[in-house]
Amino acid sequence: MTAAVRESRPDAGIDEFEDTAVPLDRRRGLWSVSAVWFGFPMVLTCAIFGGLIVHSLGFWPGMLAIATGSLCLMLYVGSLSVLAGRTGKNFALTAAETFGSRAAAIPSGFLATIVIGWFAFQTGMAGSILHGSLGWNERLTTLVAGLAFVAVTLLGIRALSVIGMVAAPFYVVLGLVAVFLAAAESDAPATAYQGGGGLLSFGAAVTLVIASFIDSGTMTADFTRWSRTGREGLLAAMSAFPVSQVIALVIGGFVVALGGAADPGTTGGDFLGLLIEHGGLLVPLAVVFVFVNLGSVCAHCLYNGAVGWSQLTRGRMRRLTLILGAVGVVLAVAGIWSYFEQWLNLLGVIVPPIGAVVILDQLVLPRFGLGSRGAVRAVRWPPFAGWAAGAAAGLLTHTFAPWLSDAVLGFVVAALVVTLASALNSRADKEIPA
Repeated sequence: MTAAVRESRPDAGIDEFEDTAVPLDRRRGLWSVSAVWFGFPMVLTCAIFGGLIVHSLGFWPGMLAIATGSLCLMLYVGSLSVLAGRTGKNFALTAAETFGSRAAAIPSGFLATIVIGWFAFQTGMAGSILHGSLGWNERLTTLVAGLAFVAVTLLGIRALSVIGMVAAPFYVVLGLVAVFLAAAESDAPATAYQGGGGLLSFGAAVTLVIASFIDSGTMTADFTRWSRTGREGLLAAMSAFPVSQVIALVIGGFVVALGGAADPGTTGGDFLGLLIEHGGLLVPLAVVFVFVNLGSVCAHCLYNGAVGWSQLTRGRMRRLTLILGAVGVVLAVAGIWSYFEQWLNLLGVIVPPIGAVVILDQLVLPRFGLGSRGAVRAVRWPPFAGWAAGAAAGLLTHTFAPWLSDAVLGFVVAALVVTLASALNSRADKEIPA
């Protein structure tokens, strides 16, 4: 369906452009697109991860691991966002140029399914947190939360901007309140915290930072395709990495370093309990915070999944939102979400090479006469070779060298292999007689 036909429809004003590039006259301003990304990493899960990192490494080494991982994400997501801003294409359309028009269904479907797992995980987490903190019925709370998150996603990219604008300052304010409360009861400054109580190495901590948003980060084009230029796409991504993600992680790290975490080895820098135990106005604010905060990340993940599957199935984004949202809510209410964390983190090791391959293939290699160069084929094997090699390297590192960052090794190996495979493929094409 062409853009012209789309714009003639009565609902063109809320068109999500699932199977075509966003037209230039429908792109959104830098502030609007940045709001989508800025609010996304401001999630309680990041506070948990930041606390786990500081608990394992100590304050300053933990801060260094957080900064390193977020800078890696900045380069990764930023590069993909430059491409998205230039073309206006979502991830599925972008992947078709790299992996092939037919073969792209493999990485696109893979990622669009993973993010629905994260939707289920965060939705189930909302019910679990409020059950543990206030004794609410876990399944009923999860169901209500899930339905609310699906409803927000149905509103599309505009709703993601609005919920990002609300969720981010809400997180900062309550996070700083938690840090203040922890500091008031602490006997030592946060910078003196030595850690050593966790199992994370420096490399594993960097991987944890990267893995926390590598799935949606790889699919950043679903958000940043609305940018007017590649530069604005980059700036929108940078509002999340390193800015908002580092803030979210560091708050969790401070809570642990100041002794404000109830169980830093398990729940890291989760500061919700700290707020609730002080009572008063903080209790209802904490409840609202759970719904707004986890609702933001759930809506983003469900939007990623719906856009991806709508392009693959030629369905409409909102119809897929209802279908996939229903699946995610059922998994969350059934409690299956609690088994997803380790599986999804392991998949996070497999995901980084996908984006690395796309970056090399469409942004770097064409400068040297290699890569996709705009030619669309049914299947292109060099990118798959890079993805497979990078994923294998990441899994081997994860298993046999956990002190290293398997995500970073996956990036590097995928880039090297896709470059070599593209060079060999180009030479083979030139040797074929006309």
